[in-house]
Amino acid sequence: MAAPNIRSDYWQGVRAGFPFLLVIAPFGTLFGVLATEAGLNVFETLTFSVVVIAGAAQFVSLQMLQEHVPALIVLASALAVNLRMAMYSAAITPHLGGMPLWKRALSAYFLIDQTYAASALEFERHPEKTLPQKFAFFMGTMTPTCPPWYLFTLLGAWLGEAVPADFGLDFALPIAFLAMIAPALRSGAHVVAALVATVGALLLAWVPYNLGVLAAAALGMMAGAETERRMQK
Repeated sequence: MAAPNIRSDYWQGVRAGFPFLLVIAPFGTLFGVLATEAGLNVFETLTFSVVVIAGAAQFVSLQMLQEHVPALIVLASALAVNLRMAMYSAAITPHLGGMPLWKRALSAYFLIDQTYAASALEFERHPEKTLPQKFAFFMGTMTPTCPPWYLFTLLGAWLGEAVPADFGLDFALPIAFLAMIAPALRSGAHVVAALVATVGALLLAWVPYNLGVLAAAALGMMAGAETERRMQK
């Protein structure tokens, strides 16, 4: 039996992740521009992307920081937005959970929407792949998505410093967030969860420190879970 070609699996992963670059480039640049518009310098903006590496959570945090929401509330909101990562982690563990600790830590850091989507689809299609092959594929999907996110954030931050502070780019923040969320609405449960969360956020807009957003997110998740349970009956 021929030995598995790890390099081939890596490049397959690169090809699977490459289309996401079309999304990563504009949104990374936009985040960099808006972050500097919000008062962060180039180093702080890049550090934000390297440490958090989660576009949706970064955009939400940036919006709340602009509104001078307390840091604890910002952190709680970012965690709420990123709760889906727990689901990704649980789903990918049967495929990558047997690796050494440092590889698992590396995979956990780079586990984002794009790497999960491409890898989960590949592992479902080819369950016979060995653990090294799956890890190589995963790292391949990471290559055209995660480093470019840093680079385009940096590019946006440099561009943002050249934009006057009163240029009024903050209008782009909610538009960018909507554009990121819309493709994720792939089922009835997703749509119900989004509708309930949106209505809840509007009705709870009076709650101090934007805590209504957290409550609305919880209501949306419960509504989506209940809808999915009923659809599976």
